[in-house]
Amino acid sequence: MAEIKDRENALIMETTKGKVVIELFPDLAPGHVARIKELAREGAYDGVIFHRVIEGFMAQTGDVKFGNSSKPTFAPSRAGMGGSEKPDLKAEFSNANHARGTCSMARSQNPNSANSQFFICFDDAAFLNRQYTVWGQVIEGMDNVDKIKRGEPVQDPDKIVSLKVAADVK
Repeated sequence: MAEIKDRENALIMETTKGKVVIELFPDLAPGHVARIKELAREGAYDGVIFHRVIEGFMAQTGDVKFGNSSKPTFAPSRAGMGGSEKPDLKAEFSNANHARGTCSMARSQNPNSANSQFFICFDDAAFLNRQYTVWGQVIEGMDNVDKIKRGEPVQDPDKIVSLKVAADVK
């Protein structure tokens, strides 16, 4: 098991494929890390599907408006179009590489449109560098990320069972 250095800056994500531990990078993307932690603490990600999963590229999730399978607003055909009730975030681009296991924010064409959706890279995706905000890295459970069902959209998608800040897990 990977050692969590700072439990306040780590996430424990239970998925339908198993546990994933993510180390957060508050120095790199303070606004994005704060948003992810805020939504995690509200339970907003619990039940959210992986709506866009591309082999050799990434697994995208985090649409808390249309992608949450446990909410009345769940609309699989619209998953990927929503965010949260919170305002969009200002881009926090860095020189961090989008390598295997990198966690980065999804957005529209507008660089300042990230909100709640994020993706985890399956493989190196350096072409995304300095265009998307990197906020974390999978430190355990990448084998479980690899098992997530592929598709655009995904039929009978996998989901986040729960996403918690490690400091809040007893």
